[in-house]
Amino acid sequence: MPATERRSTRFRRLLQSPELEFLLEAHNGISARIAEEAGFKGLWAGGLCLSAQYGVRDSNEASWTQVLEMLEFMADATTLPILLDGDTGYGNFNNVRRLVRKLEERGVAAVCIEDKLYPKTNSFIGGERQQLAEIDEFCSRIRAGKDAQRDDDFCLITRIEAFIAGWGLGEALRRAEAYHAAGSDGILIHSALASPREVLAFKREWGERSPVLIVPTKYYSTPTDVFREAGFAIAIWANQLLRAAIPAMQQCAATLAREQTLVAVEDRIAPVAEIFRLQGASELEAAEERYLPRRDRDDRVIVLAASRGSALGELTADRPKTMVEVRGQPLLAHIASAWNAAGLKHLTVVRGYLPAAVDLPGLRYADNADYADTGELWSLACGLAAPGQTSGDLYVCYGDVIFRRHLIDLLSEPADDFTIVVDADWRESVNRGRAADYVRCSEGHSRQAYYREIWLERCDAGLPEAECHGEWMGFLRVRAAAVPRLRALVTTLTAAPAGRRAALSEMLTALVAAGEKIRVIYTTGHWLDVDSVADVLNAGRFA
Repeated sequence: MPATERRSTRFRRLLQSPELEFLLEAHNGISARIAEEAGFKGLWAGGLCLSAQYGVRDSNEASWTQVLEMLEFMADATTLPILLDGDTGYGNFNNVRRLVRKLEERGVAAVCIEDKLYPKTNSFIGGERQQLAEIDEFCSRIRAGKDAQRDDDFCLITRIEAFIAGWGLGEALRRAEAYHAAGSDGILIHSALASPREVLAFKREWGERSPVLIVPTKYYSTPTDVFREAGFAIAIWANQLLRAAIPAMQQCAATLAREQTLVAVEDRIAPVAEIFRLQGASELEAAEERYLPRRDRDDRVIVLAASRGSALGELTADRPKTMVEVRGQPLLAHIASAWNAAGLKHLTVVRGYLPAAVDLPGLRYADNADYADTGELWSLACGLAAPGQTSGDLYVCYGDVIFRRHLIDLLSEPADDFTIVVDADWRESVNRGRAADYVRCSEGHSRQAYYREIWLERCDAGLPEAECHGEWMGFLRVRAAAVPRLRALVTTLTAAPAGRRAALSEMLTALVAAGEKIRVIYTTGHWLDVDSVADVLNAGRFA
């Protein structure tokens, strides 16, 4: 397709294509861009959805100038040709010719007008009570629109409402013949039946005299091949994007009203960065700097995934725990997706047990060949020594946890050299009877803790319950300036045999003993440590 080809020319090609083509409804700039990214070749700017996004009825309550304004945003947001659902043309022949000129000025490729009276009512609301326009009067709108166009490829489609109004096939054909003779570029034949019987009967009688478009909203269960075999030119998915958005918004609103916390929805909605991307604004990078947690683009994540996970039994007979499937994907894929969604792309996975089984694309790998005789700290040393070093911050996490993306945001925000996330709901680990990295902090979790800086004092699986303030979840962030100090400590600790077998919790305690301040961010839940078969099942529900 030539870069300079007009949208009207592209729409005319769709209209005259020997194949069945498709238009998707869009009602604003962002929905238009989403439709284009999905691969559609053209858009339907439907009256129902355009009016609905303004919160008014599909009865010409939104003025034609308001529709034009939205169309301009849509045309700016996408390169696709747009067919406007122009209702009745917003009046008589004079309104139609003015409308056509204004559409051409805004780069809109085509308009569809329907043979009803102004103001119109949506076809699915009491259709048989609605009045049709006189044929001669409607033909005057067609002729005026065609005479007004300056672009030879601009198309005027006429929508026949005879079936909607209960007038039958004969009247539909009579009107189609008159509209075709008046200059219509194509016929949109409309029906409110759950079966395509009416539109198929029309197409059989009409033949190939001009292209025929359909809107299968009511007869949605009809196989698309039926439309292909009948020879229709274009099928319009006329309201599905808006209808898909409504239940999602209703569910989100109800959840926020009920839960009174953003945590309940954050992982089910698009990140702010996705809105920036769809907007295509030139100030995107500056906006990300203003609104998203500051991250150097060279930030790196080390995922410790060397263990087998023998407690999972047969599930890890031929793969390590990190590759056990949760909802059809390896646990590691969920972990990588969460980091990627937070903007961190440089992930190094430290493998051990059956390393060849850990082979997801897009990740870097380091191997701990002595995984059976070493601990987490030695795996971290392997990760730190692996190629692909970066100059940014360092993040560390375990390879057997599933978690909400917002935990990464919590970890990223403080400016301190060392930051960890601690689950204040630590008694859940005790109830499950599993080992955990318990922590003692400068103070426990409370409402006041949100206003204060909390610091780690000790991290130890054997911490007495009376001293425990929470469970370290395995998430650590080290600012770039502090990474050399971490490396030096890891080197010192692993030089001793006991250090090779040490857990990361011992490293945290050693950092505190060395005078480092480790910032603690409290959370409550929103993660799951996969240690047992029951955890795998729970992870499926969690994901």
